[in-house]
Amino acid sequence: MKASPTLAGNLQLVLTDLVELHVQGKQAHWNVVGTNFRDLHLQLDEIIASARLFADQAAERMRALHALPDGRSKTVAAGTRLEELPGGLISTKDAVKLMTARLERTVKTMRDVHDEVDEEDPTSADLLHAAIERLEQLAWMVIAETMAPSVAVTEPAEK
Repeated sequence: MKASPTLAGNLQLVLTDLVELHVQGKQAHWNVVGTNFRDLHLQLDEIIASARLFADQAAERMRALHALPDGRSKTVAAGTRLEELPGGLISTKDAVKLMTARLERTVKTMRDVHDEVDEEDPTSADLLHAAIERLEQLAWMVIAETMAPSVAVTEPAEK
């Protein structure tokens, strides 16, 4: 099978956000400070590892479909849907909010392209399913760091 331009473009969007999530996760990892530093520092490692794994899987799937993945910094910076992470030290509370938002945005990109990807290549859609499941789990685990026990689970967390 050879990817159509639409499938290749959709997978490139996913790849771009995953590469950016990895880089932003590292930036936060290096600069996070405050209460529960160590726990969040280790959670950021999990996010980074997952983003790298899923980026590699997306890129290798693209190559298997004769498409060309582009993870160059210029391409990632121009194409990512993630907001830029602030520079400098980041409090643990802010890092939780910032990284949760970036995890959720990365998942949104995957959900935005899912139906077109699934229509052309269910195997690529399976990669999206696995990534969505894990990134949503990581978002829940990170935001739980700052949630109050009285928060209703069916309501969005305060951002």
